[in-house]
Amino acid sequence: MELEKKAARPEFWNNREEAAKILKEISLIKEELAEFENLSKKLKEIEEFSLLDLEKESLAGELAKECLIFNQALTLKENEFFLSGPYDKEDAILQIFAGAGGQDAQDWARMLLRMYQRYAQSRGWRFNTISQSFGSGVWLGEPGIKEATLEVKGKFAYGYLKGEAGVHRLVRISPFSAQNLRHTSFARVEVFPAAVKESDLKIKINPSDLKFETFKASGPGGQYVNKRESAIRLTHLPTGLTVSVQTERLLGQNKEKALKILRSKLYEMEVEKAKKESKKLETGILGSWGYQKRSYVLNPYKLVKDLKTGVVVTDVDSVLDGFLEKFIEAQIRIQ
Repeated sequence: MELEKKAARPEFWNNREEAAKILKEISLIKEELAEFENLSKKLKEIEEFSLLDLEKESLAGELAKECLIFNQALTLKENEFFLSGPYDKEDAILQIFAGAGGQDAQDWARMLLRMYQRYAQSRGWRFNTISQSFGSGVWLGEPGIKEATLEVKGKFAYGYLKGEAGVHRLVRISPFSAQNLRHTSFARVEVFPAAVKESDLKIKINPSDLKFETFKASGPGGQYVNKRESAIRLTHLPTGLTVSVQTERLLGQNKEKALKILRSKLYEMEVEKAKKESKKLETGILGSWGYQKRSYVLNPYKLVKDLKTGVVVTDVDSVLDGFLEKFIEAQIRIQ
């Protein structure tokens, strides 16, 4: 492999950043080859299995099970062929913002946060909370959220999650209504690649365009979780984009992560601008707040409908528990 030859050269570590990038690429290629070898091996095993006496019910059932597992693994590999963007293989930054509507909207944002955490767990991805702003409402012992930012680490995390961006709408009987009234809540989801190279940005970040503010990180109920003002709020003055980071205990680390996320948000803003120029957004416009992505109805019937792909699922509970495969796979194949 040409990359391995580069890694073997004496001057390889002269540029540590480039060296790390090459080693990561080598690792990904080897992982891809191993996955294809495993699929090929599994297919041969199934072929050999099919030659056995399948009149026995137990053997037929076992073969059907193995075929199902193989098809699921093959579908995952097929999906990855559609993810060819420059950052599709990388980690992702996922943000959730509660819309207008007070406690109901904040509780809906909390439900979405849980849904994406469950989905990440099902994929074997790791995630950590970069910032979180809690609301006033508490339902089933959990506080609502005004805003949450997650870093999702895993192969193709950005590629799989980027189609989730947009406004998510919930219709249900409000748990905060004494009259048991039906309420519609909105929350916006944004997804960015976790690490964008500055050379990929058309907008250059000038230090004079940045405004840094420090504050104390807080938890549910407003109590501070750190006595020192180590949390950072960064504002990019030309665009008005803001980033809050409170995951690290040191101010410098939070500042570095905030700049990293700002680059990601600027990159995604440029991507969306290019999309709008080439093709006007389709149905579901919700003014300046974004386009409607998906509708979740819990009352008077149960239904989840993706407005872009047309995928409909009636098992709402499973969707809210992180089973998003049908929606995400359909999105991958049209984006």
